[in-house]
This record gives sequence, C-alpha cells and structure tokens, in this order.
Amino acid sequence: MAALVTRRLLSLLGRAPPPQPRRCYRGDSPADSGRDMLEIPLPPWQPRPDEPLQTKRARLVYESRKRGMLENCLLLSLFAKENLSQMNEQQLNLYDRLINEPSNDWDIYYWATEAKPAPKVFENDVLEMLREFTKNKNKEQRLRQPDLEYLFV
Repeated sequence: MAALVTRRLLSLLGRAPPPQPRRCYRGDSPADSGRDMLEIPLPPWQPRPDEPLQTKRARLVYESRKRGMLENCLLLSLFAKENLSQMNEQQLNLYDRLINEPSNDWDIYYWATEAKPAPKVFENDVLEMLREFTKNKNKEQRLRQPDLEYLFV
C-alpha cells in the first residue's frame, strides 16, 4: 500500500519511481544455468586450542542460539543450556566442530533427528548426547529459546 502511494506521489511530481528489484525464487532460472542459487562461501572451521573454557562456552551458547534456521535455534540453544556447563574441553571442541563445520544447517538437524546418517567425523559422544536430547523423552514443550539468565547464576 505504501509503495503504491509513493509511486503516485512521484508520478504527480513528475519523477520516475525507482525500479523495483525483481524477487526470484528457485525455478526462475533454467536448471542448468546455476543462476538460481546464491551461495555465500563460509570460511573453513578451525579449532581454537588456546581459547579459555569460559570464553568457549559463552561463544558456543551464542552460536547455538543464532543459527540459520529456527529448528536448530530451538534445538541447539536448549541443548546448550542443559549440557554445555557439564562438558569437558574435548566435548566442547567436538560440539564446536559439529555446529560450525557443516555449511548447511539442515545437515545438523537431520543428523540430530536421525533422519540422515552423519559423516563418520561427526559420529561421537556429543552427537549421541544431542540425539538423545532431540528425542525429548520427557515430552517437554520446546517452543522458545531459554532466557539468558542461566549464564549468570
């Protein structure tokens, strides 16, 4: 509605409205053109061996909450709240790699829900913990991310 009003005002003033960007969806381009997908290259995951544990836990809490898709935001933030404080350094490193190395968030989700098998490099006790958590055996409502107050207790 606002765009229509703006266009009319501009036409009354004798100015041309700015060109409207064309919004595309998958399928607008021929399948073989390669122009129907935009991929942003991600830097490769690198371990941080000298990072203090408190800093690593805080970073992993943040990264667990800020995912590319809501399903992982919910799943990983709740998992992080319940488990990060008890994980040892090796487990924290495995979790860091699990949530930061794959470039596709759906992969993490499918591995956690066991919809698809995970590559051998990610098959470890942390992924097993995440899979058990994902089963939600206590039938908890997991509709929102946890508040951040638990970090300061």
